[in-house]
Amino acid sequence: MSESARRLGEDADRAYAIQVAAGTKSAAIYGALGLGAVALAHCTWPFFRHQTLAFKSFLVSTSAVFGLAIGADNALLSHEAERRRSENAIRRQATLELTRRGMVPTETAIAKWRAEKIQQSSANGDRMG
Repeated sequence: MSESARRLGEDADRAYAIQVAAGTKSAAIYGALGLGAVALAHCTWPFFRHQTLAFKSFLVSTSAVFGLAIGADNALLSHEAERRRSENAIRRQATLELTRRGMVPTETAIAKWRAEKIQQSSANGDRMG
């Protein structure tokens, strides 16, 4: 497997883990808010008190699912924005260094530059450890 394919796979796994964690937390929060709203409506509104348990459960679960979708989506958008910023910074640095060497910063040249940097950092880590 190529380095870029491995990196993409790792990033997809990381994004999925971020979505699951944020979605679960947000679903719990929105579910609790929905449960509180249903309990408040049950105690204060006689018409709502006569509604079935299934309808009240539907309202609570709908609020939890809404929270899950919104929380996971917001977390993924934030992760993608951060990933884009870091990738652009790396590409900017690669473009600058390749231009200083007199090379045209093509995708292939940037990939080779990135592989060199990874190899250098692992070599420096081996010497330090």
